[in-house]
Amino acid sequence: MSDKRPPHTTTDSGIPAPSDEHSLSAGPNGPLLLQDHYLIQKMAQFNRERVPERVVHARGYGAHGFFEVTEDVTEWTSAAFLNQVGKKTDVFARFSTVAGELGSADTVRDPRGFALKFYTEQGNYDLVGNNTPVFFVRDPSKFSDFIHSQKRMGDSGLRSNDAQWDFWSLSPESYHQVSFLMSDRGTPRTLRNMNGYGSHTFMWINKGGERSWVKYHFKTEQGVENFTRQEAAAMVGEDVDFHRRDLYDTLARGQEAVWRLEMQIMPFEAAADYRFNPFDLTKVWPHSDYEPITVGRLVLNRNPENFFAEVEQAAFEPANMVPGIGPSPDRMLLGRLFSYPDTHRYRIGPNYLQLPINRPQSPVHTYNKDGAMRYEHNGGAPVYAPNSFGGPAADPSRYIEASWDATGEIVRTAQELHSEDDDYGQPGSLYREVLSETDRANLTSNLIDHLSDGVEHDVQVRAVEHWYKVDAELGASLAGGLGLGAVQSNGASAATKAARA
Repeated sequence: MSDKRPPHTTTDSGIPAPSDEHSLSAGPNGPLLLQDHYLIQKMAQFNRERVPERVVHARGYGAHGFFEVTEDVTEWTSAAFLNQVGKKTDVFARFSTVAGELGSADTVRDPRGFALKFYTEQGNYDLVGNNTPVFFVRDPSKFSDFIHSQKRMGDSGLRSNDAQWDFWSLSPESYHQVSFLMSDRGTPRTLRNMNGYGSHTFMWINKGGERSWVKYHFKTEQGVENFTRQEAAAMVGEDVDFHRRDLYDTLARGQEAVWRLEMQIMPFEAAADYRFNPFDLTKVWPHSDYEPITVGRLVLNRNPENFFAEVEQAAFEPANMVPGIGPSPDRMLLGRLFSYPDTHRYRIGPNYLQLPINRPQSPVHTYNKDGAMRYEHNGGAPVYAPNSFGGPAADPSRYIEASWDATGEIVRTAQELHSEDDDYGQPGSLYREVLSETDRANLTSNLIDHLSDGVEHDVQVRAVEHWYKVDAELGASLAGGLGLGAVQSNGASAATKAARA
């Protein structure tokens, strides 16, 4: 730690950067703007950091299956693949770790990606989530910085707990997700024994144009089971491919892996005065407010035939939303609408959607042409629109636009606060009301172990200050376990003040 004032952030062209934390939006709660050159530069540059491995979610495995509708949801959405009880849609799923490289071990502590591609009659619908209902940051401007803190350091080539806690302790919105990560939920026993979540808030639109806000919860029917820290570490030495092998062997034996889809549904108008920002990715909607309702089941029953062609070249993008489903003002979701397809064009090529694993099962009629590895074409058909020669024409009546009102000055700021917006209440509730006594003990032990491994004293103090605000008993246990003495929970320490200067 140093008292020396750090240099000012700039763009890659040396221009002073407008903000390290906030994207440019139309008003505090409005959509993000394409004119935010710095945000676009950060995301586009970040997407091109690795060749050819995925920048994040490199280590993964996938499986084929189907989604079946079990309850009538036409009251809320006009999406064709959800319009009839009993209807089945082909699905490809990919599970992954977030920070680890392609050759890393399956059972290390990490969030798990939970990505689904639905091959619907209206085109591909991609739902790209995790095995946790929240995430570390709420603004895409901080996403690449967060990932950099989890990846290997530029000088040593080693991962750094010090860097992780430095970022987390300067970004208290991350503590809800860190509570999940550092509990035993951060080391699931198998891919089959973990839940999956869309995490973001999405919009559903019915045939009448009525809108609702929704969250996706895929609950494992195999039951939630986790490794302890010690069990996960032992499995790294025994079988680095444990999760991949378990899923492959299960499906090869003719068994299925099944998840029950439950939805939380909020009336459109209720979001405006909800007690906290319902579009904040670092928060959950309490089930007591919006009880999940079962709407379908996800069944995986077939292994890929070619790992590279299907798992490594699978490209998921949150922007792929079919009519009846749309985005929300969730800033992280809006940033991902650009980031995912951009990184696929770089990593796989501009025509990645022509690969069999990504190709929709519905007809494709576009004016896109040429580029590397393109093999589908329209012959002598027009290559521009509008035209007089029978080329495809858009029909706005087939697509109800997902929208919400947005007004205000163009600003770079945090979203407006609701009455109960804070970064400590929900992780505190998770610790006291959701985790069992054993879970709480393991969380405390895992945190002490992680914070003891190469984390500087001042960063430890700052990190524990936040844990005091999550739960005073937890903070005191961590301070004692780390030998920090009396850490103040009120006010910022000298280390915190220096870091923010």
